[in-house]
Amino acid sequence: MQQRLYVGVESLRGCVEPRRGDYATYAGRSGAAGINGRVKFLLFAWAWMPKTNFRKNSDSRGEGVLSYEFDTARFGEVGGLRKLKSWLEPRRAIFHSEVDDKRLDPPKGVLLLGVQGGGKSLAAKAVAGSWNVPLLRLDFAAIHDTFHGETERKMRESLKMAEAMAPCVLWIDEIEKGISTQDHDGGTSKRVLGSLLTWMAEKQSSVFIVATANEIDQLPPELVRKGRFDEIFFVDLPSAEVRRDIFEIHLKKREIEAERFDTGMLAAQSEGFSGAEIEQAIVSALYATHANQSELGTGDILEELIQTRPLSLVMQERIDALREWALERTVPSD
Repeated sequence: MQQRLYVGVESLRGCVEPRRGDYATYAGRSGAAGINGRVKFLLFAWAWMPKTNFRKNSDSRGEGVLSYEFDTARFGEVGGLRKLKSWLEPRRAIFHSEVDDKRLDPPKGVLLLGVQGGGKSLAAKAVAGSWNVPLLRLDFAAIHDTFHGETERKMRESLKMAEAMAPCVLWIDEIEKGISTQDHDGGTSKRVLGSLLTWMAEKQSSVFIVATANEIDQLPPELVRKGRFDEIFFVDLPSAEVRRDIFEIHLKKREIEAERFDTGMLAAQSEGFSGAEIEQAIVSALYATHANQSELGTGDILEELIQTRPLSLVMQERIDALREWALERTVPSD
């Protein structure tokens, strides 16, 4: 089960600052240091914080909200994305300042565009897990506020908290929802975008941004121009080879021997399926075999695939338009 803890910026700061001395003692006893020390510091702060400061949602006057993602991943758990993985690997040491080369700027972040269910969110988690840094998720839905100026304040406070947690990965999921080009909020989205772009250009801390988006027509041009992000990757539907890897990953994840299955045949029969849809076919097949008190086999998964209409068929025109837009503007992730 995915674990996520929401906390208001001001609440966390108010708890942390007065207890730095307590934490110094705590860290000395527990040997907390470096990256692990920062995480333990945060957990220590939460342990002292009144429970009323935790929230699943933000009220109309609530504070800037980030979520700390307990569950990250490794790229071994992600099928495909070979070019993205290759791009990230040499930048890890620079991000952690393990290599002293004045010619190289610290990596700023990437924008992942693509089909829903293609693995963009999992990739964000894998960056944090592979780089061994905390993962923070910026919740645009909680940031927007009906009171004048509050949305911008929440944005600034959330970015300050990300800097306080550096080095970390800041995951901005479905970024287009918070900075849509459609002017229906009195200019608030434009001001939020301005704050984000200014921060991205001026930040000095080691905060690596992974922004994901599904709807390219809602992304403002100033966000996707060259230089805002280090690179823009397009995450397409997986190839047959990658689909085979995805089947094996999700079977092994559930402690099922992948060798018992004809994953090559399943990959061939799942053309047009996203990674999320492949996982769901396995889950549905497990439920069916559990109800029948039988052992899961290739045929059970195949039956679920046959009964599923993948998103690539339901939204074919939109996906084709997305691919056409990405052809000359992005780098393939695989």
